[in-house]
Amino acid sequence: MHTGNGRVLELILADGYQYLRLSCPENLIPAPGQYLLAGDGSDSPLPVPVFYTDSAPQGFIGTASKIWDPGKILSLRGPLGRGFTLPLSARKVGLVAFDDSPARLRGLIHSALAQGASVVLVCDSSSEDLPDDVEVQPLSGLDEILPWADYIAFDVSRDNLSALVKRLARWIQPQPLTPRSAVARNDVQLLVRTQIPCGSIAECGVCAVVTTSGWKMACKDGPVFDLSELPNFSTGAQDNR
Repeated sequence: MHTGNGRVLELILADGYQYLRLSCPENLIPAPGQYLLAGDGSDSPLPVPVFYTDSAPQGFIGTASKIWDPGKILSLRGPLGRGFTLPLSARKVGLVAFDDSPARLRGLIHSALAQGASVVLVCDSSSEDLPDDVEVQPLSGLDEILPWADYIAFDVSRDNLSALVKRLARWIQPQPLTPRSAVARNDVQLLVRTQIPCGSIAECGVCAVVTTSGWKMACKDGPVFDLSELPNFSTGAQDNR
């Protein structure tokens, strides 16, 4: 973990959301799924998480719940948390924004395309400025993507986590796989969105997520979790088709 200053260089509007182009030291740039905590020196007592969405010269493009004006100097701490792990063998990649913007999944797109994978982005929000090779499907098409993909990354709020796990239960299969079964549970990862105010310093418990190993803190043990870490999948889902 590192600390340093960054500067907001530009605001970018895409997907109906605003993104930030930040300049910062290279050692502060998070990986996809990781985050920085950014403070602006105002009266606001809590720093704001900034997630990586794309590369940019001398820094990166990120998304945050707060938007600062261009030129604003920010105090940064990070990179924090556990990010996504895209398997080198993945050739069919699904990126699923279950209940919000696909912003925090965008960082995986170029990595997946660079290793020759086909990429499908599943979301109900608008998706702009995507590479031509990326296919976009609505969330209603999720059941078609699940058996197709050999790696899936989800973005989901903690409040909707149980609903997502329930929806996945009929598709995600335990190892070993049969030739006609769906993706393995170890090839599914979920970025669980929740408040992460302390960035693992205070272990305040606000971001706690229940796992097969007990309560874990999204701020340091996540925010990306393997599906196999979630209780309903600790011994494998059953095929209910």
